[in-house]
Amino acid sequence: MEEHVVHRMPLIGEKAPAFSAMTTQGVINFPEDYEGKWVILFSHPADFTPVCTTEFMTFASMMDEFKALNTELIGLSVDSLYAHIAWLRKINELEWKGFKNLEVTFPLIEDIRMDVANKFGMIQPGQSNTQAVRAVFVIDPKGFIRTILYYPLSMGRNFDEIKRIIQALQKADSDHVATPADWRPGDDTIVPTAGSCGTAKERMESKNKDVYCLDWFMCFKKEKKA
Repeated sequence: MEEHVVHRMPLIGEKAPAFSAMTTQGVINFPEDYEGKWVILFSHPADFTPVCTTEFMTFASMMDEFKALNTELIGLSVDSLYAHIAWLRKINELEWKGFKNLEVTFPLIEDIRMDVANKFGMIQPGQSNTQAVRAVFVIDPKGFIRTILYYPLSMGRNFDEIKRIIQALQKADSDHVATPADWRPGDDTIVPTAGSCGTAKERMESKNKDVYCLDWFMCFKKEKKA
């Protein structure tokens, strides 16, 4: 009898589980093939379903935007490679919200045995034992999980938010800042981040013209609008 392996769901700040998988773009090895890249690994419940189709059309339309952010996309469902290929061909024939003739060239993992889905906690029995939920894992260039999103089967994802997450994480890493609610590129950022040195008085009395404080615990850095 085949032993059933139970995987603990990976958490933010942990290394993303490694895997090799067959995809619509051939075999991929994670994380080796994505060294130095940000990765959005996302799962969908099933091919040839309406919500998933709208999501793939949206992702395909945004591929260049993500590539400009040094970000690669990897999709996953528990369908077969043949189903994936047939579905992606059908997507190319559809028109929705002005999207048409879309080529999905990012890899879509064949995961019939649910090996990868189980490693990432994408199979949640409260929703389904045979379909992956709508999970999104944002993984940084060092292979660490930085953001996890989960959506129910009935709800399509917000792709502007997924892109904003990448932009906010990259801004935080490059400038050692935090981003406030509803932050968008060009908006002011928060300094210092949690754990930074410096007394409250030093922050309040800073001569840096680009820094302003609302109170001792809440200081912002002025950013130039793009």
